[in-house]
Amino acid sequence: MNVLFLTLGNVDIESSGIYADLLRCFRKYGHSIYTVSNRERRYGLQTEVICGDHITNLMILTGNIRQSMLLEKGISTALIPFQYKKAIKKYFSDIKFDLVLYSTPPITLASVVEYVQKRDHARTYLLLKDIFPQNAVDLGVLRKTGLKGILHFYYRLQEKKLYRISDTIGCMSPANCAYLLEHNREVSPNTVEISANCLEIQDMRVNAAHKAELRQKYGLPSEKKIFVYGGNLGRAQDIPFLIACIKACTEIQDAYFVVAGSGVDRHRIETYIKVEKPKNAKLFDRMPREEYDAMIACCDVGLILLDHRFTIPNFPSRLLSYMQAGLPVIVASDNVTDVGSICVEGGFGWSCCSTEVNEFVGCIEQAVASDCTTLGAIAYAYFAEKYSVEKQYEAIIKRTMTRNYK
Repeated sequence: MNVLFLTLGNVDIESSGIYADLLRCFRKYGHSIYTVSNRERRYGLQTEVICGDHITNLMILTGNIRQSMLLEKGISTALIPFQYKKAIKKYFSDIKFDLVLYSTPPITLASVVEYVQKRDHARTYLLLKDIFPQNAVDLGVLRKTGLKGILHFYYRLQEKKLYRISDTIGCMSPANCAYLLEHNREVSPNTVEISANCLEIQDMRVNAAHKAELRQKYGLPSEKKIFVYGGNLGRAQDIPFLIACIKACTEIQDAYFVVAGSGVDRHRIETYIKVEKPKNAKLFDRMPREEYDAMIACCDVGLILLDHRFTIPNFPSRLLSYMQAGLPVIVASDNVTDVGSICVEGGFGWSCCSTEVNEFVGCIEQAVASDCTTLGAIAYAYFAEKYSVEKQYEAIIKRTMTRNYK
C-alpha cells in the first residue's frame, strides 16, 4: 500500500515521535511511505525529493512561516496548498496513493487532501491533534468578531471542509470525540474513533545508580523529589501559573522543580529564575531528544500544564515521554480536558484545576509522600497497554481495509 503523509516542518522518520513512530510502523509491515513537507525560504534550499528505505520525502520550498512577521506568515500559509498540489502533480504523478494521513495543525491542507482523494480514490485519515481555530479563540489569539473574526470565519470553513473530506477522524481521547461531535453536528459518529497519541514501546526507565549519575551530571539534588516539565513554554501552558506554583512550594523542603524547553513565554520563567533565584527550581534550554529523555528519566514526577481558558479538550503528547520513563504525572488543566482524569483513574497521577495554586500544592505534597517508583511502574504498564503505536497502526489499517466508511 502507498501511504502519503502530509505535514508542515521536517519529517525525520528515524527519529522518535508520534508521527515518525507511526510511519516506521507502516514501513515495518511492508508499506511504501511518501511524505510531503515544507522547506522555508530562510534556509536557502530548493524543493527536493530524497529517497530512502521504502520512504520518499518530498520537501517543498515555501515562504517563511515560523518566527516570521504576521503578514509574511499569512501570505506563506495561504500559498502552501497551491505549492503542495503543484509539487505532488510534478513529482508524484505516477504514484497512486491508497491512504492519505494528515494531522492538525494545520487545517489549511484540506484542498491538498481532497485533490489526492479524488485523483487516486484514496482513503483519508485525519489525526486530530489540535482543534483549531477554537483553541486560538480560547487563548485570545483570534476572536469571532471584528477583523480577527474574518480570519476565524475562514479558518472555521477550512476546519469543516477537513472534517467533511476525512473518511475517518481519529481523536486523541473520549473527550476529544465528544467535543468534535457536539460542535460539528454534520460529522457522522461513524467516521469518528479514538486514535490516541502513541509511540513505540521503549523502556526509558533507569535504575537508582544511573539516576544518581544523571542527577550529578545535570546538577540536580540527589535526595529531593524532582518534578519536571519538559516541552513547549507558550500561552497554552500558562507559564505565569507555573511560576506561581513554584513560588508556593518553596516551603516544601523535599520538592524541586525542573523546567526544560522553549517557546514564546519562556522569557517569563527565565526572568523569574534570574531575578528571584529560587532554590527549588532550575531551568534548562531545549535539549536534543536523547539528552532530554535521559534528563526526564532521572526525575520523579512529570508535570502537564494547560491554560484554564481552554474550552477544547487537549491531550499533550509529552504525557507519553513521562510514562515511558516510568514517571507518575501531575496534571494542572482546564475543566474539559480528560488527561487528568485518565491519569487519576489509571492509578498513576494527580489532577487539579490550573487556576488553583493551593490544589497544585496539595498534589505536590501528595506526590512527595508517595512511592513514585511504584506509581511510575503503573504508568509504564499503562503506556505499554494503551499507547503502543502498533495499536494505532492496526486501527488505521482496519478502517482502511473497510470499504463502507460512512
